[in-house]
Amino acid sequence: MVKIKSKLFLGLFMVLLVSLAADKPKLVKTKVNDAITVLVPQGWKAMDNMDFSERYPSVRAPLAAYTDDQRMVDFSVNISATQWPDRDVDMARQFFKSSLMNLFDKVEIISEGVRETGKKKVIYFEFTSRVNGNKRQEGMSDPVLRYSYVQYLLGSQRTVVFSFNCPRRLQPEWQDTARDMMTGIKVK
Repeated sequence: MVKIKSKLFLGLFMVLLVSLAADKPKLVKTKVNDAITVLVPQGWKAMDNMDFSERYPSVRAPLAAYTDDQRMVDFSVNISATQWPDRDVDMARQFFKSSLMNLFDKVEIISEGVRETGKKKVIYFEFTSRVNGNKRQEGMSDPVLRYSYVQYLLGSQRTVVFSFNCPRRLQPEWQDTARDMMTGIKVK
């Protein structure tokens, strides 16, 4: 009886593993411009400027922004106003981390650091965040919980920001894909 139960459990476990692997989206190379190529899940659509500005108010339009069919999971490529002419990576990392900590009511860093992509160094932060709701404003009382992976590429004239985010409840489903997308970025 124990052998049958363990074989049944093993079989169900294998089916679960196969189904989880099958659910991982296929990533396709997508050219942002002549210098930047990213990996985006197949079937994602490019956001237009109106869609992006409605969801992510910013003075600058992104170089590119993509979203899934439900408009829940997003990836964007932006140019930051912040310049690092001396490319001081450690100082920039501290600055960007401080900025992220101030954007949200609570931030839990999953991973952070500096790594090389090709011959270029990128600063990255993988984290979950919370923005507290406003109890006095109808429809805005619940906190907003997000999973994000942000990567900064320093240049002498500009900083390129790659950003992936989704609701925190979708983190288990998208975390591996976000990591694959970020490590798959190519910049000339």
